[in-house]
Amino acid sequence: MSDKLAQAERLTEEQQQQLIEKYDSESNFRRLAGIMSIIVFYGLLAFSIYQLYTATYGNIPTQIHRSIHLGFGLVLIFLLFPASKKSSRTRIAWYDYILAILGFVVGAYWPVMYNDIIAQAGQITTLDFIVGSIAIILVLEATRRTVGLPIVIIAVAFLAYAYWGRQMPGFLIHPGVNVDTLVQSLFFTTQGILGTPIGVSATYIFLFLLFGAFLVKTGVGQYFNDLALVVAGRRIGGPAKVAIFSSALQGTVSGSSVANVVTSGSFTIPMMKRLGYSKNFAGAVEASSSTGGQIMPPIMGAAAFLMVEFIGVSYWTIAKAAIIPAILYFSGIWIMTHFQAKRTGLRGLQKEEMPNKKEVLQNLYLLLPILAMVFYLSSGLSIMRAAIYGIITCILVGLLRKERYRHLYPIVFAAAFVAYIIYGAVTSGISIETALIVAALVTVIVSYFFDENFIDTIQALVEGARTALSVIAATAAAGIIVAVVTKTGLGLSLANSLVDLANEKLLLTLFFTMIASLILGMGAPTTANYIITSTIAAPAIILLGVNDLSAHMFVFYFGIMADITPPVALAAFAAAGMSGGRPIATGVNAAKLAIAAFIIPYMFVLEPRLLLYDIDGNYLHVVWIFITAFLGMISIGAGIIGYWYRKLYIVERLLAVAGGLVLIYPEVWSGITGIIIFAALIAIQYFVKRSEWNVPVKKPSS
Repeated sequence: MSDKLAQAERLTEEQQQQLIEKYDSESNFRRLAGIMSIIVFYGLLAFSIYQLYTATYGNIPTQIHRSIHLGFGLVLIFLLFPASKKSSRTRIAWYDYILAILGFVVGAYWPVMYNDIIAQAGQITTLDFIVGSIAIILVLEATRRTVGLPIVIIAVAFLAYAYWGRQMPGFLIHPGVNVDTLVQSLFFTTQGILGTPIGVSATYIFLFLLFGAFLVKTGVGQYFNDLALVVAGRRIGGPAKVAIFSSALQGTVSGSSVANVVTSGSFTIPMMKRLGYSKNFAGAVEASSSTGGQIMPPIMGAAAFLMVEFIGVSYWTIAKAAIIPAILYFSGIWIMTHFQAKRTGLRGLQKEEMPNKKEVLQNLYLLLPILAMVFYLSSGLSIMRAAIYGIITCILVGLLRKERYRHLYPIVFAAAFVAYIIYGAVTSGISIETALIVAALVTVIVSYFFDENFIDTIQALVEGARTALSVIAATAAAGIIVAVVTKTGLGLSLANSLVDLANEKLLLTLFFTMIASLILGMGAPTTANYIITSTIAAPAIILLGVNDLSAHMFVFYFGIMADITPPVALAAFAAAGMSGGRPIATGVNAAKLAIAAFIIPYMFVLEPRLLLYDIDGNYLHVVWIFITAFLGMISIGAGIIGYWYRKLYIVERLLAVAGGLVLIYPEVWSGITGIIIFAALIAIQYFVKRSEWNVPVKKPSS
């Protein structure tokens, strides 16, 4: 596509940022100037350096590491995020300085008092109580600023439930937890604020957010759009398919549905509108595709890393489990946009609107970090090592962007690597990963004298840390909820009640769990939503004999789909803001396009082998289920859009949807029945079409 056309169609960076801030509170931070901007800049940089150091060399006690992680987050949140929409976006309010200082005290308390706290064996002093109470208040306020009010309301409701347990009705009643015990559980154990959620943030999530920031700096975001144009631009309804393809790839960079919508939608939505897609449909395609980025392996949403800890499997197991569902999800959207394009006669892009294919293919090396990450994760490396190696790969790939110096970087890297290996051999010996890290750093420092790659590296470290702030707040707040659930036994009570409400019927229990996940997802980010539903709702599914992976993936999926499910569908609302369409109508269309996401979770609960889990060598059965499910998506897509080889009559549409559902149901008998219906529908369309062609045309009488 020509530069003039690209500039005409895209929103400016300022317009994109305004949309992100409107619909995504995580991006609504201050733009500081002067000395405070420098202090915050170096604070973010120090945060990233600390995380990289501890991931590579650190051997810090769990409570201390998580406390420092929380302290960094609280200080930076109160300096960067204003208290309200009316607050200044360029200056820090006086009370935010006080809150930032208190955040520093909270973060430093465990490192300073570690030996004393351990020696107290679960008892807390008056000072402990004061600091713990301040920590709870600061976490709730930081969460309100970065994530929004709904999850704060949920956390406060859980705290009230813990205290007033004796007054609760029915199965909710419990002895109650006094304030001292509550504070002790929330801040002085590893089951509350400093529990598993923030532990995952401090180890895995932060590093992968850094990896995403480094990917952006390599220019891979724009490359995704260019590659998508080459692959899909000339096809029927090309711009919509470009949106699907690029958004699926962008999901590896952005963990936010809204940010994904704005980033790729500024490019794809104007193209779709220009070629004839309605405003509502264009926005819906982008919203549904961008939301699906969080379920797209190899790098999924932050909640996927929490799943590693919650169910005790490797990240590669989770990424592998997401492959078939992700293919079916994006295939479903692709199929429906294809039928919509055929129904309305929409063309693809013209040759002059396309980027230079040769240049795009020459830059395939930009995908190396993602391919390398697949290799690192599948080779058995730990998640932290895979993330660090991924960041190093991004740095090295970024160095290749400048053609005039490109020949120097391999030489510098190889020289640094060999020199450090020799040095290690002469002295006490070093590990290969240490040599790789040092070689990468030397190469980056040398590159500073030739181009801006060194500056890009620093900016990636800063932006990655800033992106992590909302995750820190959300996981800390979710830790409060988990602590209450654990302390009061609420999780088991709710699970049993949910099963009783469904009369121990699996499908009904799944339906109630889906509704709960969607409702929670309307007010909480995916990370917090998953923590809550995996604590409360997933156990109900597990009680009915479903394996842990399927149960947790089920709530994970529906927590994500809340972003496109009306009435509160933030990704759809952001897309509507870009397309000029109606928010609710865009949300309805997005949910319709993403119908696969509302069906697939039921499939892998009923047939766990769709998650490539516990296959026992029965790969042919998995292939059979995948093929029938794919055919089912074609049939359902045709039925919903109302077009296949021609426009469908209402009876044909109903039959297509019913046949698709039968195909998707993971049983041999249903697959065979569905294929018969599928073939019959094609035959009917072919027959009717042929008969229409053969109708003799009457000549007009003279």
